[in-house]
Amino acid sequence: MTAATETAAPQAPERSATWRDDRRHVLHSWSAQAQIDPVVVAGAQGAWFWDENGTRWLDFSSQLVNVNLGHQHPALVEAIREQAATLCTIAPYHANAATAQAARMIAEVAPGDLDRVFFTNGGAEAVENAVRIARQHTGRHKLLAMYRSYHGATAGAITLTGDPRRWNAEPGLPGVVRFWGPYAYRSAFYAQTPAQECERALAHLQQTLELEGAHTVAAILLESVVGGNGILVPPDGYLRGVRELCDRHGIVLIADEVMAGFGRCGEWFAIDHWGVVPDLITFAKGVNCGYVPLGGVIVSERIAQAYQQRPFPGGLTYSGHPLACAAAVACIGVYRSEGLIERARRIGADIIGPALAAMAERHPSIGEVRGLGAFWAIELVRDRASREPLVPFNAGGAANAAMAELVAACKRGGVWPFAAGNRLHIVPPLNIGEDELRHGLTVIDEALAVADRYAAD
Repeated sequence: MTAATETAAPQAPERSATWRDDRRHVLHSWSAQAQIDPVVVAGAQGAWFWDENGTRWLDFSSQLVNVNLGHQHPALVEAIREQAATLCTIAPYHANAATAQAARMIAEVAPGDLDRVFFTNGGAEAVENAVRIARQHTGRHKLLAMYRSYHGATAGAITLTGDPRRWNAEPGLPGVVRFWGPYAYRSAFYAQTPAQECERALAHLQQTLELEGAHTVAAILLESVVGGNGILVPPDGYLRGVRELCDRHGIVLIADEVMAGFGRCGEWFAIDHWGVVPDLITFAKGVNCGYVPLGGVIVSERIAQAYQQRPFPGGLTYSGHPLACAAAVACIGVYRSEGLIERARRIGADIIGPALAAMAERHPSIGEVRGLGAFWAIELVRDRASREPLVPFNAGGAANAAMAELVAACKRGGVWPFAAGNRLHIVPPLNIGEDELRHGLTVIDEALAVADRYAAD
């Protein structure tokens, strides 16, 4: 090679010390470490976050569907700062103002007689403690949980999970029995209408109880609206039917509201949409937007009375952590003062729902859109007639190419989406500006041209 034709090899861009430290020392969740290149986030504000090079994204994922008030909300930041100046931490056998006030405010917005709160560090621990309470309350051991569900990654919660993330943790918690929940678009019951789906799903659950022995079942655990597995909104009458089955057989009904609760579905708790009162509610995420880790179980007064004279069967060093609870007090205050529960309901009905319906008319890759409030899914298919998913179930690598291309197109357009399986989930902060919301939906609309290339017209 002559000097004239000789060219220097391209130089890889210099990566920051943060990126190098992350790649050398951090194990990222649910990831093959050599196959990921995490964005180094330098900052965030409102509905936006950006990397260390200044590239910005509109956060249509609310990170993991937890940043309901967006990033760096001043009320939450100030509440944490004030609490840190007063009392950073204290053992949970003490009382303190932040924890007591947070418990009262959560009880005020909970349905029915759910009036007591056991605090945890997140949703998975909330589920662990809820099933422990149910087993102790009933003296029974079996737990019924749905396929197409996610309840957390701790030992018991991952066993209760009904998606492939549980496979590597098996065998797990004994006594777990799985059942099919309603999913009208891909009905396990060959239903043709939502009413049929409701009736047949309840008949299936009743039969499962009969064959398992209802007298051996401590709890039925379900997501009021299934989150990560598809934003599956149950048909009217389904949750009330489950409530009636639980009452008939003395079974504890646990509503997992970790993702769907605190305004995400346009109600304080998603189950409120149907006027059903469970015995226990698990919560996390939106209670304080994850500014400091917090979760918990809201317990009905009837069940809580058992712990007046006998010990509660659980405990955590950081239960009711003052910094986390101070953020929850501020967060619930913002939901109220800014009318965000009602706003989520309105933007779902007036902006997100109509925009997605219009997209479905334009894009042959859209099989169905569904959701409530600020909690929506676009289900993508290769063929509308057969409903073949855009990518196979639990696809990875080359099999997931269509979704990977779609996500990349969204990010190039400046929108960070939430992708799961063959779906895009539309889950922005509840207080996102309407212009920002419409802009993000326009980017999604344009990016769907990628999915359309894989779909039969």
